[in-house]
Amino acid sequence: MITTTGLTKVYRSGGREVTALDGVDLHVREGEVYGVVGQSGAGKSTLIRCVNLLERPSSGTVTVAGQDLTALAGRGPRAGAELRRARSRIGMVFQHFNLLSSRTVQSNIELPLEILGVSGKERERKALELLDLVGLADKAKAYPAQLSGGQKQRVGIARALAGDPKVLLSDESTSALDPETTRSILQLLRDLNQQLGLTVLLITHEMEVVKTICDSAALMKGGRVVESGTVSEILATPGSELAAELFPVGGEASGPDRTVVDVTFHGEAATQPVISQLSRTYNIDISILGAAMDTVAGKQVGRMRIELPGRFEENVVPIGFLREQGLQVDVADTKTPAPADALLKEGAK
Repeated sequence: MITTTGLTKVYRSGGREVTALDGVDLHVREGEVYGVVGQSGAGKSTLIRCVNLLERPSSGTVTVAGQDLTALAGRGPRAGAELRRARSRIGMVFQHFNLLSSRTVQSNIELPLEILGVSGKERERKALELLDLVGLADKAKAYPAQLSGGQKQRVGIARALAGDPKVLLSDESTSALDPETTRSILQLLRDLNQQLGLTVLLITHEMEVVKTICDSAALMKGGRVVESGTVSEILATPGSELAAELFPVGGEASGPDRTVVDVTFHGEAATQPVISQLSRTYNIDISILGAAMDTVAGKQVGRMRIELPGRFEENVVPIGFLREQGLQVDVADTKTPAPADALLKEGAK
């Protein structure tokens, strides 16, 4: 549904060049919720703004629903009209709501329909229908100042849906909300994804967002996508940074003659008593140093850090046993901080 190929964005100011996007290749399948995560300055916001051409890429292509949007940019009045029609099929939800304070809730939702030339009665019908969909049927005549942050974001989502888009873009849409409100907005986005068949591309610095609603995810660093895939694929990838950030675990070896490994559970193995089986089978004492388990896309997944007695050479067989059970097993470097720490601290700024 959304594909970027070799996407590059270079900003020039005062003789200096800053590369915000450096050859980004991304593929979002129809009907999925796709999350892009990374530190501030990684290029996430630039990427999502290039998808609907609010920012025009320096090079590369953006294809949405089979249409190359970059081919329409700057190609004369006719192409410009086609680009505007294409954009009308892409909804956008912003971090700070971007509602007009002088307009009622209903009027804010009607605004994009006014721009499209939709009649007054049809605008009213559509706005009230969308308000009911996002759970604000009783707020049509209220003004933004009378709403809570979560209610404002629901209005923003309803406005983004006014043009019956096939794609919904979310630019840090929950980062200004408290945890409980965040959960309700994420559930709304997932419900809309399923009820309307929406393809959702969202950017966030919050790992909980990815775990809660994303089918697939990508990690950006320095304007590049350094890792991507479905959540299941990411968890099954040896040494995955994104897996470590989604399910951070800590704990250090109690001595030099110990082996610490990170075990990733996914699929059927997540429900099996594998660790206790390992202990009984090889008659070894296993220490659990840390664990992070959760339910993603209706399935239990997570990671666990365990300590085995003896050096690595003495644990080749037990580690092999774990891998035979369908688990991802990586020997942990307990002297290196979990990569999630830096990301979450940056996101909290």
